[in-house]
Amino acid sequence: MKLNERSLAFYATCDAPVDNAGFLHKRGARGAGSHRRWFVLRGNMLFYFESEASREPLGVILLEGCTVELVDAREEFAFAVRFASGRSRPYVLAADSQAALEGWVKALSRASFHYLRLVVHELEQQLAAMRERSPANALPTSPSPVSNLRPKENGRAAWSVLPEKPTAAPQRPPLPPRRRASAPNGPLASFAQLHERYGLEVQALRSQWRGGQAGLAGLEVWHPSSSGGTHTQDQP
Repeated sequence: MKLNERSLAFYATCDAPVDNAGFLHKRGARGAGSHRRWFVLRGNMLFYFESEASREPLGVILLEGCTVELVDAREEFAFAVRFASGRSRPYVLAADSQAALEGWVKALSRASFHYLRLVVHELEQQLAAMRERSPANALPTSPSPVSNLRPKENGRAAWSVLPEKPTAAPQRPPLPPRRRASAPNGPLASFAQLHERYGLEVQALRSQWRGGQAGLAGLEVWHPSSSGGTHTQDQP
């Protein structure tokens, strides 16, 4: 597979977001020693630079047909990228911490297009199963442009593409007119006058009744005697 070096350099250093980036220790081809390089993962391509500020990559690893596994090496937190075909040598890399090791192994294992195809296939199967279990969630079909089929006229059916006019809603009866507030000299003033007049009459009758009761208390009480005569009440 031939790759354009300029296109790779531009893709490696463009401003697009990366899938993962950081320092890794990379063992040489002959296994003499390891070098600390800056690695950048974009899609299924793993670029490595001499330093973080470098603008041109030293190399690239195409992550297709490979597996990522942990290995026992001199460096701590080491892992290897191995290819099944055997045409390319394995790349032994080492991270600076356990968290960085787990992050790189996870990112590199999901970088190949083969993994993406498996994920898409699995999602398609889940979506098909959901549609089979819930047929009611299917999208409703669009209604026919022909809205009504009228009865036959002169032996032929009359089609109408225009919707029927909705019947007018019944109108409410008009509200009765509001009553105006009575004037200050209206029924309220007449009621006050009647109340005052009958109040005076009631007060006069009560005074007269009390005077009558007092007069009855001062009258003499007559008692019949045995001889048919009368006598007066003893005075104190």
